[in-house]
Amino acid sequence: MNDAKTISDRGAAIPVLALLFASAVGVLLTALRVKWTGNIRYLLLVWNLLLAWLPLLFALAVYRRYERGERQDWKIFTLAVLWILFLPNASYIFTDLIHLNTWFNGHYWVDLSLILMVALTGFLLGFMSLYLMHSIVAHRWGQIAGWALIASATGLSGFGIYLGRILRWNSWDVLVHPVQLSGSVGHWAAHPLANPATNFAFPLFFGTFLFLGYVMLYALTHLQPARGRVAA
Repeated sequence: MNDAKTISDRGAAIPVLALLFASAVGVLLTALRVKWTGNIRYLLLVWNLLLAWLPLLFALAVYRRYERGERQDWKIFTLAVLWILFLPNASYIFTDLIHLNTWFNGHYWVDLSLILMVALTGFLLGFMSLYLMHSIVAHRWGQIAGWALIASATGLSGFGIYLGRILRWNSWDVLVHPVQLSGSVGHWAAHPLANPATNFAFPLFFGTFLFLGYVMLYALTHLQPARGRVAA
């Protein structure tokens, strides 16, 4: 199957509009939560949601250039690098659950629902960006290369989320603090089992979660209704 042509024919407008709608609802509910509680820390969810949009915007830019035939241009390579750097932000919001008993307290189930709703939107933003990049790589080099990209990207995202939540680094620190960030990564590489549950299991399990989530959603995108019975 030519996945790149499939996306081109179907277009990305509907899923992007759906994600915009979900994001707007999330921002509105977060704003209402801030007004109700007076706790501006809820705005952290809005900031993280904005960051979650970046990998999709980079992936869309790569996809548009690829469709125009700009396949050896340095700009498409730069956009692809930016995509992988910011991809962890798409699913990072799930880790905001850690604040339920510290920053967001008093209405546990309401706050849990709000965080999960925003986190799901971020996860789907990441999924769509992965799907676009997968389609490009599969179209150019085949499905094995496409799935190798997905496995690598989700694994790196798991590690990136670890860097963000546990070591408190940001995506832009690659440019702003490259030496210090490299030092942290080097220390992790030298002592990955110093704290197995945090240093090793956390990025491994999160990467696996992202990969399995992608596989299941990818399978659903290929679900076809029975001919003559159900029409979308």
